[in-house]
Amino acid sequence: MQATKEIDTRGLNCPLPILKAKKALAEMASGDVLKILATDPGSVRDFQAFARQTGNELVEQSNAGDEYVHYLRRR
Repeated sequence: MQATKEIDTRGLNCPLPILKAKKALAEMASGDVLKILATDPGSVRDFQAFARQTGNELVEQSNAGDEYVHYLRRR
């Protein structure tokens, strides 16, 4: 997936990955895609809830080992 912007939140625990994603999305245009790298296993459900609550689209989630990748499309 092609992302407009990428943020690295590896090593950070909830709520920091969400807060950093929220800040990054605020600086992006509608339709842009944000890629978030995380190591917090809780980030999977956190970003699902974040997308539901904010109206941003959770396009994709994947993980490889202890690394999680989330893609959000700005509403």
